[in-house]
Amino acid sequence: MYIRLISLCRDVQSKLFASSILSRFFKTCELPIGDSLQDKKMQRIDFSQPKWDQSTFSGRLKHFFWVTDPRSCVVSSEQLYEAKTLVEKYKNHREPPGTTTEQVWYARKLYESAFHPDSGELQNFCGRMSFQVPGGMLITGFMLQFYRTVPAVVFWQWVNQSFNALVNYTNRNAKSEVSSTQLGVAYVSATTSALVTALGLKTFLEKRAGSLLQRYVPFAAVAAANCVNIPLMRQSELINGIVVYDENGNAVTESRLAAAKGITQVVISRIAMAAPGMTLLPLVMEKLESYSWMQRIKFLHAPFQIVACGAILTFMTPAACALFPQRCSLDVSTLARFEPEQYEKLKKTVGEGSISKVYFNKGL
Repeated sequence: MYIRLISLCRDVQSKLFASSILSRFFKTCELPIGDSLQDKKMQRIDFSQPKWDQSTFSGRLKHFFWVTDPRSCVVSSEQLYEAKTLVEKYKNHREPPGTTTEQVWYARKLYESAFHPDSGELQNFCGRMSFQVPGGMLITGFMLQFYRTVPAVVFWQWVNQSFNALVNYTNRNAKSEVSSTQLGVAYVSATTSALVTALGLKTFLEKRAGSLLQRYVPFAAVAAANCVNIPLMRQSELINGIVVYDENGNAVTESRLAAAKGITQVVISRIAMAAPGMTLLPLVMEKLESYSWMQRIKFLHAPFQIVACGAILTFMTPAACALFPQRCSLDVSTLARFEPEQYEKLKKTVGEGSISKVYFNKGL
């Protein structure tokens, strides 16, 4: 077609002009000259790479907005398994005829939001990151509202730690097995630490501080419990180490230092996730409750705080998860310094000096 159009021009100058115009047209359409739309194949999605650049905070933020989308948690198990099947077929170039890029991306979104990245198993509903916003907003809203009495503090701290324990277990590094005893110890220890912190601070502040400082008791309890809950829930990783990989995904050795780094980053992320809602809302509520009209609608205080927590967590959940790369790295030189035995194993596997970093999934 391209050659036929050029041949219709009568002189050399016209032919050159027509050639230039048509070349620009085909370049704009991103089609090689002579190819038709039917000849151009859909560019395949590389499942070994995230949709956005994970080396930047903005790329990780987009990724976790995608993964933690609360709408994904209402998708049925049947649809989730269908999405997993499509993803697996697509990886093997066996997807059904007529499958579009949009369908593959949506299937990947559902797959990554509901299936564990290490084991490939379907995660429990309440432990998925897509349930963090609806679950977190309810519990946080009630903790901030009902902080005045001891029974209320005990009950909502227990509910929160039960939820956290479920989330921590669901998003653990699945390569490291955790016994029922370890899970029980972690759960009891975290719940105890939260209650001791909450009740201790409540008793201390009741006689020494105003109502504003007392509103921060739930946040202090949550922060303390996270520092206990996550390390204990993943204690087997600290004891035995986790498998680390080279940049191509080949297992090279195990590392306790890598486990400690990943767990520390998760603790920081969890506290950062809760901090804005649990530190800003007490200030807002303290101010609003000074107005007479607000005192007349006390039955709306809890719903207001729940909705406000939801609005904050909608942004803070992906933002906190994006603070650190999901595929965490550790310098081989650091491994050689602090874990010489594992470094020797690495040398036997890949040779000395062949890689400078090892990689691992830090968990969420």
